[in-house]
Amino acid sequence: MNIEKLLEIMQKLRDPKQGCPWDIKQNFSTIAPFTIEEAYEVADAIEQNDMAALKYELGDLLFQVVFHAQMADEAGHFGFNDVVQAISEKMIERHPHVFEPNGPKLTAEQQTEAWEKAKSKNKDSVLDGIANNLPELLKAVKLTKYAAVIGFDWPNIGQVFDKLNEESDELKQAVAEGDDEHIMEEMGDVLFVCANLARHLNIDPSAALRKANIKFEKRFRLVESQAKSLEPKNDSFDLKTLDELWTQVKVDLKKS
Repeated sequence: MNIEKLLEIMQKLRDPKQGCPWDIKQNFSTIAPFTIEEAYEVADAIEQNDMAALKYELGDLLFQVVFHAQMADEAGHFGFNDVVQAISEKMIERHPHVFEPNGPKLTAEQQTEAWEKAKSKNKDSVLDGIANNLPELLKAVKLTKYAAVIGFDWPNIGQVFDKLNEESDELKQAVAEGDDEHIMEEMGDVLFVCANLARHLNIDPSAALRKANIKFEKRFRLVESQAKSLEPKNDSFDLKTLDELWTQVKVDLKKS
């Protein structure tokens, strides 16, 4: 089975007379959330190192591309083959060191820099093209990454830590003053610097936060279960008890 079969399936699903009523009524806006969801499910399968799930999730994501291309084709904008051609041309253009006989020999780091510079050509600003509806943590990384293309970046990671300390102090000051608007602003600055710090460490902050969420949830569920076992009649527990259980759970999990 090849891509042509999948395109044929999509066409039948969207057929106005014999297609699926749900698929027929969809448009770009209604399908976009599903596209985002499928991308996250791909990331989750990778996180879990579940190759069987990854195979199916990649198929679901591919189907989203086919769905959008089919709707665009129906509206006379472009078709699936145009999507394939566009990305093929872009990859060849962005990798002269691979596809040109006498192309430059680049390291991975040099290629990344060349890629970003190529993307910034013919733009009024290097920030043009960053999607407005990206998750804010990812958008923060992209903003600082693209700004770095023209040299707007800290030369060493120590200065990023200095900036994080500075922003943390400003947040503490805002909290002391009790101005909610100022507190939100300073909290945003702290998060923005954290995203930039992750970029300097070559870490995906979303992936790092996802790991932290998973770790917290696993530990908390154990703490909650043990607390309920100790005091089955209680709905809430004193912090000292919970903190002691938390410490013990961390030790037990490390041993296991």
